[in-house]
Amino acid sequence: MGTDLNAPLGQDRRTKPQGGKKPMLSAARVCLGLGILALAGISGWAALSPTGLRRTEPTDIAQAEPAEMPDGTASGQKPEDAGSKPRPLPTSGGLSGANVEKTLTDDGSIITKFSPGQRSGNGPALIEVGQQKGQDPRVAAQPNDALLEDTPEGRIPIIGANGERPMDQYARPWSGARGIRIALVVGGLGLSQTGTQKAIRDLPGEVTLGFAATGNSLQRWMQEARRSGHEILLQVPMEPFDYPDNNPGPHTLRTGPSATQNLDALHFALAQITNYTGIMNFLGGQFLSNADALEPVMRDLAKRGLLFLDDGTSAQSLTGTLADTIGVPHGFADLVVDGQLERIAILRKLDELERIARRNGSAIGVASAFDESVAAVAQWMDEAGTRGIEFVGVSALVKDPQQQ
Repeated sequence: MGTDLNAPLGQDRRTKPQGGKKPMLSAARVCLGLGILALAGISGWAALSPTGLRRTEPTDIAQAEPAEMPDGTASGQKPEDAGSKPRPLPTSGGLSGANVEKTLTDDGSIITKFSPGQRSGNGPALIEVGQQKGQDPRVAAQPNDALLEDTPEGRIPIIGANGERPMDQYARPWSGARGIRIALVVGGLGLSQTGTQKAIRDLPGEVTLGFAATGNSLQRWMQEARRSGHEILLQVPMEPFDYPDNNPGPHTLRTGPSATQNLDALHFALAQITNYTGIMNFLGGQFLSNADALEPVMRDLAKRGLLFLDDGTSAQSLTGTLADTIGVPHGFADLVVDGQLERIAILRKLDELERIARRNGSAIGVASAFDESVAAVAQWMDEAGTRGIEFVGVSALVKDPQQQ
């Protein structure tokens, strides 16, 4: 039987043939060999092919024409921290109001990291790849510190070092289409807690909300409104014709005081909240008709990149004339929709506003945050949206000198 442990039990191991032809390769071995050759061929093709699979060697920088890199250096310059790790890039003013950190990766992509500013603890970070115009909606309640100026009255809006205006930063985005557009502004928020809460909760995000500078808890309500997608305005008290019998409240802009005093009052109002695109008059028939009193205010708004919306209630208002001369983005309301505080009457006024928009291409309507007004506006917008109307923030419909 032999001593070969690999031999079948009960049989002697076959004796290997002496000499003669060697046995032929099995089919399995042939296939294995062909597979190895094929794999080697594909690897070589991938390495040498010009289709983009081959890693290209960097060109001689000294022979290339210098080009501007995303980090501001020329392509012929070697950054001190050059290497395989992503490089942080400088930023020029955050677009979101948050802390902004940009990083250049090996493949040339720019990764933007947003994290809330002025907060303690380790909160979540928001990461975005690519560019974004305007304020990131996820941090819309956070002000952009680059667009704020410290004054004795508080922090107030200013045009950023890169030329960005608060009007653009806090504007509600819209499609850009030239169809029928309507902006609805509901003001008086902050004067009543229940009314303010109801307006923010029930009105669609397309409605622009006006906060009274004399209101309460304005910063809290502003943040809630911004999180709900609303563009906002600040309503500044101005002297009416029957002042002081009809008194808009403290820090009213008036025709008697000096320009310095009125600017102090204006700045006090501007410091009450942040994240607004501009201001709107609260009363003010007398003040808006006085060029000497109004002009310094309009010049200050132009310097701060804010728009001015005239509620359209005073036929003697000079805002349009001065705004065109000074270069202030401005607009006029076409209609006060809740002059009669009754639901059916408000719905009829809103239908009239739609006719104005279809005739002129756009229209602006204003209302106050009464329960009847909020309910009627919300109902009408739900129906009018099916008729091809686009509702936009008021900043989309003002006359802007930069867009002329």
